[in-house]
Amino acid sequence: MGSSIKVTLRKKANKQGLFPLAVRITKNRKTTYLYIGHYISIKYWDEGNREVRKSHPNSSRLNNLLVKKLAEANQTLIDLQTHQNDITSKQIKQEIATPLTKTSFKEIADNYLDNLEKTNKLQRLSSDKARVGHFVRFVDNDDLSFREIDEALLRRFSLYLKTTRKVSQRSVINNLIVIRTLYNKAIRLGIVDRKLYPFGADKIRIKFPESEKIGLTREEIQAIEALEELTEQQSHARNVWLFSFYLAGMRVGDVLMIKWSDIYDGRLHYRMGKNEKLLSFKLPEKITSLLRRYYEDRRSSEDFVFPEMNNADLKNPKDVFNKVKSANKKFNKYLVQIAEKAGINKKLTMHIARHSFGNISGDKIPIQMLQKLYRHSTVTTTINYQANFMHRETDDALEKVINF
Repeated sequence: MGSSIKVTLRKKANKQGLFPLAVRITKNRKTTYLYIGHYISIKYWDEGNREVRKSHPNSSRLNNLLVKKLAEANQTLIDLQTHQNDITSKQIKQEIATPLTKTSFKEIADNYLDNLEKTNKLQRLSSDKARVGHFVRFVDNDDLSFREIDEALLRRFSLYLKTTRKVSQRSVINNLIVIRTLYNKAIRLGIVDRKLYPFGADKIRIKFPESEKIGLTREEIQAIEALEELTEQQSHARNVWLFSFYLAGMRVGDVLMIKWSDIYDGRLHYRMGKNEKLLSFKLPEKITSLLRRYYEDRRSSEDFVFPEMNNADLKNPKDVFNKVKSANKKFNKYLVQIAEKAGINKKLTMHIARHSFGNISGDKIPIQMLQKLYRHSTVTTTINYQANFMHRETDDALEKVINF
């Protein structure tokens, strides 16, 4: 069905006997009106030319306003028809009155990143800011609308990430997830129609490729423990890594925030930075022995066990985040040297402490207990994570078949 947009004088007078100027929008034989906020006497309206007569004292200004509103309405109609077929007169009116769809991807992205910063979700901010930047630089258009983000554009972006930026498929997916998050937000705000959603089973699929989580073996960790002739920096990095490993791969941000006051009755009591869970662990003898090397530097119970956070502004989450990030980078640098000295060919990082605990525990520990040790919110997360390191059943099955 056709559509038409015209300026008109509605024949509904106000209390003063004046009539409202409006833009009449007709689509599929249904009509709605967008009022421009001005009223005139009917004697000043030229119905044939659809304009205010020159005898009106403000005829030029009013007619210019009518021409402008008519042009805006026609352009909005064209924009809407370009991206969807089944629009209504009310949709056209709403878009002209409150042009939310003019809100660009970059505007929504900037708002999203600002909220992450205000809520101190700094790890997410650090990664998602880079991902938003990749997409904004790729499209090279600060005014890009969500309607323009379709399957074809996202496939070109994915190819750009793989070929130009040389990133992994997992990184490609992480970039697409941020765009999907922002697109979903745009849908909730009424900025774009859900019918244009470019993600889904038969569109752009968000599916992480399987990845192998590699942890150290018992023998490799013993080799690290036995290392001698390390520099002071290497020895410290090893101690922090082992501390993390001995406590089921505690995150480096949590390790560095531990104070001496958190250790009493032979246990460590601490609150996880990721989800604020309060936890308590008995300290193994290996940790007690390791801590003795730092105890002599202790001035008060409120001192940090490890020195990296001593000068941090604890009231400033950004400063804390940056110091943890810097420390993690420093540790990883020395861990590469430690791996080489220990004859380990795997990439040794702080995060590998968690994988190493999983690798050695394998299927020896009940899954519910591992959930507590890993501090996972659900046992499903633990099952999926630990599946990377549970090989005994498949190994036994293979042996039974080929040993004949």
